[in-house]
Amino acid sequence: MEAEQPIIVIKKKGGHGGHHGGAWKVAYADFVTAMMSLFIVLWLMSSTSKETQKEIAGYFRDPKGVSKNHGADPKPEEIKAKKEDMVLLKNDLLKAIHQINALDKLRQQIQITVTDEGLRIEMLEDAKGTFFEVGSAQPTPVMDELLKVLSAQLKELPNSISIEGHTDARPYSGSGAYGNWELSTDRANVARREMQAYGIRMNQISQVRGFADQRLHLPDRPFDPANRRISLVVQNLSNENEPVKVASGDSASDETAKQTPEKGSTRPEALAAAVAAKPELPPAALGGTKTR
Repeated sequence: MEAEQPIIVIKKKGGHGGHHGGAWKVAYADFVTAMMSLFIVLWLMSSTSKETQKEIAGYFRDPKGVSKNHGADPKPEEIKAKKEDMVLLKNDLLKAIHQINALDKLRQQIQITVTDEGLRIEMLEDAKGTFFEVGSAQPTPVMDELLKVLSAQLKELPNSISIEGHTDARPYSGSGAYGNWELSTDRANVARREMQAYGIRMNQISQVRGFADQRLHLPDRPFDPANRRISLVVQNLSNENEPVKVASGDSASDETAKQTPEKGSTRPEALAAAVAAKPELPPAALGGTKTR
């Protein structure tokens, strides 16, 4: 009988995993990350505007973004003050318009309302074409005079202005690719050029848009001439941006004055000279035989 082999047991000494297995490294990394985040927040709070600070504070109050606004909500008195400012501006504009006899007759076609976005000024057409020649982007002397009055009141404001062109739902009767979209955009752009010629700053116009018949003034009457209109929106000042400073030596305004003729009169010959000095519109936009 063979002798049993002895059982050999090998024991290894277990170490401590390099100073507790390196778990301290994870804790140290978390600590460094937290400190870096803290210093970034402190830097932002000290180097940004008050409104940005409100946004940062709002994030920490509502990190999941459940509420509509992370920043501090505007105070009721601030909202009231903005609306009161727009109401005062509305009254000033109406007073200036009514001082001109030719425009005083157009009370039903000039609507000024205070909205959430600011002060909306609507110039509604009639069947004969009060502000633009029928089917054309050619402004009438009445439109020219009205834009002159509005520009005189608005050019001193820090508020931005957006200009919209609208048509009714009747299809444009011209041939080719030119249609209601192009016509509404061209009319809004003509209004922009007229207002800048009268002193509106280049950077004061924030948007020029044409909506064709997609935003009817009278949805229940899509073919009504009142749907054909130009809308000026004097936008509320944003709390996040500094007001635009009005300087007498505004280079943009000076440049505009150099490139446009003297506009002290609305006589047909003066208006013709002013239009001739502006960029040419598409031939279809200047036609006078359309039904738009």
